[in-house]
Amino acid sequence: MKKQCGIFLLAAALALSPFASSALAAGKSGDVDLDSEITCKDVVLLTDYVLSNASLTDVQFCNSDLTSDGKLNAFDLAALKRYSAALPPQGDVLEPKGTVHSGYATYYDGGYEGGCAMLDPISKEDYWITAMNVFDYDNALLAGAYLEVTGELGTINVLVTDLLPEGQKGDLDLYIDAFPLIAPAIKGKVPVTWKIVPLDSAEDAPISFKFKEGSSPFWCAVQVRNHRYPIAKMEYLNASGEYVELTRRHYNYFESDAMGAGPYTFRITDIYGSVIIDENIPLVPDGITEGHVQLPL
Repeated sequence: MKKQCGIFLLAAALALSPFASSALAAGKSGDVDLDSEITCKDVVLLTDYVLSNASLTDVQFCNSDLTSDGKLNAFDLAALKRYSAALPPQGDVLEPKGTVHSGYATYYDGGYEGGCAMLDPISKEDYWITAMNVFDYDNALLAGAYLEVTGELGTINVLVTDLLPEGQKGDLDLYIDAFPLIAPAIKGKVPVTWKIVPLDSAEDAPISFKFKEGSSPFWCAVQVRNHRYPIAKMEYLNASGEYVELTRRHYNYFESDAMGAGPYTFRITDIYGSVIIDENIPLVPDGITEGHVQLPL
């Protein structure tokens, strides 16, 4: 009887609740399962609680009280359900965050200009850089990735800007001045481990967009920059209100001949499945435009 009553209250709340996403937008978490994300799992857990099929800790209770009335009921559930339904879809995950890769590191002189990822200009004062083997680079999937590389002498962070065609999976080719920080230069080639970490400059700044020279309403190539994690997919919103996936090129641009003159709305998915939407991005050929959002941690 209690379960039937809970289902009735839920149906009524979904139809009549005035709360919806406003409570979350005002600062309420909605993170019922405490995994730092709002997903369908939070809705399921709160549903079980409302129907008396689960218990919550004090922290979970506080995160779930979206109506701020000190009670958890179908109105809180309705608010969470409406909010989660409005979130962009989650993409495929390349690998768990923090996955450690193994390979060999070598070094080369040059590379701050003209790398395959076409991320010029990059300052030597801001980043160490590296080229990456073709298997992990994967048609520019890890272009612009920020890596924590560990060798026998220590650990450094490097930005992936170029391709190492002759390398095996896991291999990196570091800038010549960076190599001695992880291993004696005289060795030339050493075993290393590396993992993808958040780009430090993205901590307090949004993503940005670089439109390739020659871009126009009839053909456009756009690159995402200053992204916290590598970009898996990029889409634009067309005139019919549908998101259309852009074609990825090996030189780290996404292309289309149907985007029009802009301004554009882009939907961007990173390699961990997180999705963001950035709106009102103007077409500025051969220029860099700052966006309004950043990928989550």
